[in-house]
Amino acid sequence: MDAAEFRKRGKEMVDYVADYLEKIEKRQVFPDVEPGYLRPLVADSAPQDPESFEDVFKDIEKIIMPGVTHWHSPYFFAYFPSASSFPALLADMLCGGIGCVGFSWAASPACTELETVMLDWLGKMVNLPKEFLAEKDGQGGGVIQGSASEATLIALLAARTKIIRQVQSEKPELTEAEIMGTLVAYASDQFCATLGTTSCCSFDKLLELGPLCNKENIWMHIDAAYAGSAFICPEFRHLLNGVEFADSFNFNPHKWLLVNFDCSAMWVKKRSDLIGAFKLEPLYLQHHHQESGLVTDYRHWQIPLGRRFRSLKLWFVLRMYGVRGLQEHIRKHIRLSHQFEHLVLQDERFEICAEVVLGLVCFRLKGSNELNEALLKSINDAKKIHLVPCHLREKFVLRFAVCSRTVESTHIKFAWQHISQLATDLLKTWEHNHHQQ
Repeated sequence: MDAAEFRKRGKEMVDYVADYLEKIEKRQVFPDVEPGYLRPLVADSAPQDPESFEDVFKDIEKIIMPGVTHWHSPYFFAYFPSASSFPALLADMLCGGIGCVGFSWAASPACTELETVMLDWLGKMVNLPKEFLAEKDGQGGGVIQGSASEATLIALLAARTKIIRQVQSEKPELTEAEIMGTLVAYASDQFCATLGTTSCCSFDKLLELGPLCNKENIWMHIDAAYAGSAFICPEFRHLLNGVEFADSFNFNPHKWLLVNFDCSAMWVKKRSDLIGAFKLEPLYLQHHHQESGLVTDYRHWQIPLGRRFRSLKLWFVLRMYGVRGLQEHIRKHIRLSHQFEHLVLQDERFEICAEVVLGLVCFRLKGSNELNEALLKSINDAKKIHLVPCHLREKFVLRFAVCSRTVESTHIKFAWQHISQLATDLLKTWEHNHHQQ
């Protein structure tokens, strides 16, 4: 494929993606395939001779789409939202086109510098304390990771290295292995200090945890993977109170801020803590700007060496939506979750199982776990909408997460009517079967 054909095919692909997203609600949200469906549809091994773009293109609908779960369908209410927007898609195309591997400043100065500035923009949007910003001469700063789990692991490793070095300076007679054996990490059943837990979007009490961590010299990492995006709205910013006690903080613009996966934003108060843990300096990666002190080499802030130009997505989205447009997006989703909550509360067969703060509603039929497992099965077997469950204490609970960028009030009403009807059908057969026993 030469540049001329790329121009033509690129436009076709953009049209295909635009059509896919525009008409996504006509597609069944969850696929009708069994595990292993794909292997018989493709050749046993790669072709010896090149195939045409047409052949590859027509296999998208034949082989790929039948096995796709449509995360951006307005009938997708599972997990948490996975962000997508046209500006972010265009930026990802540019990122692929530039194709740099931004492990150091010299490897592509724009790749590093735009990321530093975008994380300052984003930090200011959620009103992070100044210590977390890089600005011109700060000690903190932000970095884009692949996922919140990655950010948590990095915080854990950085904390471990920091404390090992501290103990070594106090007790030089101890080996690193001996020190390691005495270290303790404190976690709840959700792992680290969390704002917006995955199961029910609950919030840890940072104002109680924070001072304790500071007093005991414990590294505090806060994970706000989903909820963090909502803190750009002043009315939800209080949920982040206590972040001033943290050493590191993370949330995922790729969940709820219209930036396509992967883009997980992480900030540290002292970037020297990260660099201390991950610094790697073979000669071929050194360059003469390093001494200036202005240079950030992001390979020292992460587990992989290489990294994509992910800040382009943030730049495009923040500029083309503006803070106000992003706030509207968040507020609309939260309005819709309260609409769903209201519908559930009007039906005395159901109960709400956790306070609805943001875009997640946890609900169930009053009754046994088995009954609710059967309800979820009938919902997901019908494949009109898609949900996933969670356990809250001993209870089996259904999670309804407002996800799609294009979801509207009509989709919420449809989902509730559908769930309600399936519940009616289920309760009839359930009572009938249990009477016979």
